[in-house]
Amino acid sequence: MPNDQFTVGLIQMSCSPDPDENLRRACEKVREAASKGGQVICLPELFRTQYFCQREDAALFDLAEPVPGPTTEALAQIAKEKHVVIVASVFERRARGLYHNTAAVIGADGTLQGLYRKMHIPDDPLYYEKYYFTPGDLGFKAFDTDFGRVGTLVCWDQWYPEGARLTALQGANVLFYPTAIGWHPDEKAEYGEAQHDAWRTIQRAHAIANGVFVAVVNRVGHEFGDVRGKRAPGKGLEFWGGSFLADPFGRIIAEASHEKEEILIAQCDLKLLEETRRNWPFLRDRRIDSYAGITSRFLD
Repeated sequence: MPNDQFTVGLIQMSCSPDPDENLRRACEKVREAASKGGQVICLPELFRTQYFCQREDAALFDLAEPVPGPTTEALAQIAKEKHVVIVASVFERRARGLYHNTAAVIGADGTLQGLYRKMHIPDDPLYYEKYYFTPGDLGFKAFDTDFGRVGTLVCWDQWYPEGARLTALQGANVLFYPTAIGWHPDEKAEYGEAQHDAWRTIQRAHAIANGVFVAVVNRVGHEFGDVRGKRAPGKGLEFWGGSFLADPFGRIIAEASHEKEEILIAQCDLKLLEETRRNWPFLRDRRIDSYAGITSRFLD
C-alpha cells in the first residue's frame, strides 16, 4: 500500500546522436537513482534521441516505436528488478502514419500502468512538434502506483493551468513534467533569464494552486538535432537543465544546475500536502458553479 512518504528520482541528462547509447545511459541512470533511494523515477522528454523536432524531415518518423516497445521493455526490466516506478517519454508509433509524444508509466512490477499522450503541441522556431505529433486523446490522467498516486504531463503542457488542475483533481499527489526546453543562442543574452524564470514560476504556481508536488525533468546540453547523420540548420538549442522538485507551497526542495547531468533525489511527504491544503484551502474555495466559460476559446 502507498505510504505517506515516497522518494522521487529526477534524471537530468544530455542526449547523443546515438539512440541506443542514450537508452543504455538512461538505464544506467535509472539504476543509479534507484540505488540512491528513488522510488518514482522520471526521465526527460524524448530522451532516446537528440531533440529532432528542430527540423521537419519525414524520415525521422522512423525513430518512433510502439508502446510497449524497445524503450519501455528495457526500462520495465529495471523497474521490476529494482521495484521502482518509471515515467518514460517515448516517440510513440500508434499506427501507420499516426504518432504521439507519450509518457509511459511503468509500474514497480514491470507492467505498463498507463499512458499519457501530450495534449498541447507547440509549433515554434526549432520546436516543430505539430509536424510530428498528433495531439493526445486520452485526456489528463492520474495513475495509482506502489508508492502513491501520480500524474504526468509533458513539456509544453506545463504552461497550461487547466492541465495541471484536471490532473490534480483526479487525486495526483505529484505532477511529473518530462521536458525538453532550452534557449535559442541568439536570444539567450537578452531574454534567457526571463524565459527561465517564467518557466520556473508557472510550474511553482501549479504546485501552489493545486496543493501538490511538481517534478520537472529537463535535458541539458547544446544540441543541433543531430539524428541519422543530419543536423538542423542554424545554431541549435541550448537546453537549460534546471530540473527541480517543488513542494505544495511552491518551495524548491531540490534543483539541478543549467550545465551538468544530475540525478535529483528528494522526498515527497504527503502529510505536508495535507497540511498545506488545510491552511490554504484553494480546492475548497473554488467556485465550480462559475467556471463554465473556461471551455470557451475566448469570451468575446
